[in-house]
Amino acid sequence: MNLRAVSTVFRRELGSYFNSPIAYVFLVAFVLIPNVLFMFFYEAQRQLSMRDYFGLLPFVFLFFVPAITMRLWSEERRAGSIEILLTLPVRVREAVLGKFLAAYAFLTIAICATFTIPVSMTMFGRPDWGPIIGAYLGAILMGGLFLALGAYISSLSTNQIVAFILSVSLSFMFILTGFYIVLRAVRGVWPFLADVFSYLSVLTHFGNIAKGVVDTSDVIYYVSFIILFLFLNVYAVQSRRYAG
Repeated sequence: MNLRAVSTVFRRELGSYFNSPIAYVFLVAFVLIPNVLFMFFYEAQRQLSMRDYFGLLPFVFLFFVPAITMRLWSEERRAGSIEILLTLPVRVREAVLGKFLAAYAFLTIAICATFTIPVSMTMFGRPDWGPIIGAYLGAILMGGLFLALGAYISSLSTNQIVAFILSVSLSFMFILTGFYIVLRAVRGVWPFLADVFSYLSVLTHFGNIAKGVVDTSDVIYYVSFIILFLFLNVYAVQSRRYAG
């Protein structure tokens, strides 16, 4: 693994985000919407808690993260620039990792920008920082999983819209398996599958970390799926290189 090559791809991709006005629109929307949601929940309940906000965060990611990843490889394939990229002295796994890390850095910046919410909470009282920090850590890990999945899907299509729709659909499956009504229905027919569905859901692991308790199994869950989708991403791009 050539870290210099990874760094080159990383800087190129991250720079492309901030060279586009869409990135700034994304950041404003990603910061503004959570702040509005928090104020709505606070006015309704008068509680210094971000529980409801973090409860909706997986669904916010469901649309925002595919919007980041849909162009990662689809645009390269559509414009034909992927052929140029693959002829450079950069290995496929280095290109995949560099692109993923750039998208991850961009998303992490967006997530950290919403830290204005807990900071503003200190004006009204003393928030419980344990669950808040845990939830932010869980959000970054969950975002990584959705990013890796979206990047893989993007490598399979030349159409950004198709990549977006497929990423949303498959990401939703990682949420759907944790719904109480789904688990209850599965438990009634195949009890042993209910535990499998629960484990596969991001809601289960994000909920655990959001309580302020970082368990090794939850971290392993996210890291394992990130590595899996990055591996599939490498395989998809590598297959195209040989096919070309």
